[in-house]
Amino acid sequence: MGPAPQGTGCRRGPGRPQADDAVHVTAELNRSGPSEKSESAFEPGTGLSLAERDDGSMTWSGPTAQPLTLSTDSVSAAEAFEYWHDMICATFVKLTASSNQCTLFNGRIEHSAIRSVELSVVEASSQRVTRTKRLVSEDAEDYILASVQLRGRGRIDQDGRSAHLSPGHLAFYDSTRPYTLDFANEFKQLVIQLPRAQLGIRNTQGVTALTLGSNSPGPLVADFFCSLSDAVWNETEEEALRPLLPHALGLLSAAAAFAARDRPTENAGRQLLRERALRFMKRNLADPGIDSDAVAAACGVSRRSLYRAVGDGGVARQLRELRIRHAQMLLDAEAEMTIGAIAHSCGFESESGFSRAFRTVTDLSPSEYRETGGTSGQ
Repeated sequence: MGPAPQGTGCRRGPGRPQADDAVHVTAELNRSGPSEKSESAFEPGTGLSLAERDDGSMTWSGPTAQPLTLSTDSVSAAEAFEYWHDMICATFVKLTASSNQCTLFNGRIEHSAIRSVELSVVEASSQRVTRTKRLVSEDAEDYILASVQLRGRGRIDQDGRSAHLSPGHLAFYDSTRPYTLDFANEFKQLVIQLPRAQLGIRNTQGVTALTLGSNSPGPLVADFFCSLSDAVWNETEEEALRPLLPHALGLLSAAAAFAARDRPTENAGRQLLRERALRFMKRNLADPGIDSDAVAAACGVSRRSLYRAVGDGGVARQLRELRIRHAQMLLDAEAEMTIGAIAHSCGFESESGFSRAFRTVTDLSPSEYRETGGTSGQ
């Protein structure tokens, strides 16, 4: 193992500095190898360690297919920022990083992947992260990334533009050109990372560092990927999530096309309409009057366009399955709630109609599902 990363300007003295110490630190990846703490710090919980590639960059070594939680809590306060720098370089691409909270730095990454699409929930202290021209030239990492702001505020600088992110906003950046991420205070983001070729856009210079806020597909796409990340961490099997990948890529492509002021491809536009329709249905599950006409009107499209986007079974089937899924959650979580009350809260006009629909989807009555925890008859 090599020495700890060099180039840190963190002032260190005996013991942990006080909160009012004015400290600034800059760290850059050490080409001589991973830091001495890297292997031991990851092994206890995950079997994971930092290893060096042939080109000197860091990567994870170990069973990375499963969701992983990585945290500076694994090391001492004096080592936290250097360790954080190792973490972000291994999780994303080669980067430099600086912070004015060196000795009080905290950071956490919850990383998961569905095939080539990587999802990382990043929560950390204030920092500035830069992908320099030199680092771009030293590796062949070819990714498109999208940051969804969950808490706090952030800024992305690339291609002569700046995207200012508030919660719910989304912006793209490209690993093949220099960029900077700036967070003045503590923040939380979901970072979506995938090979650039999968986005279907040859030239990303018109897409990067543009804020996709409330008047764009950004919040819709952000909601979908947050739900996808949650599903992974709720132990949903990866095979069950793989069919969602074409939809996920279509949504990202539509958002990128919007950022570039281009018309999305037919497939991307259809995926965006589908997600908009599903979002409307989820928000109005309790209304028994919701039908295809209401959904089409809410999305501003014809019924024909809606049915092409929604797919097999149309609106009625999608709505029924969403309602039953919500009912299952209530049956699991609300032991005192009657079957009739659950039926009403899920948009069914009668308990008998609810029971028929529930059995069609699950092969169980609501009462049987509650009694057996959903295991009988499956």
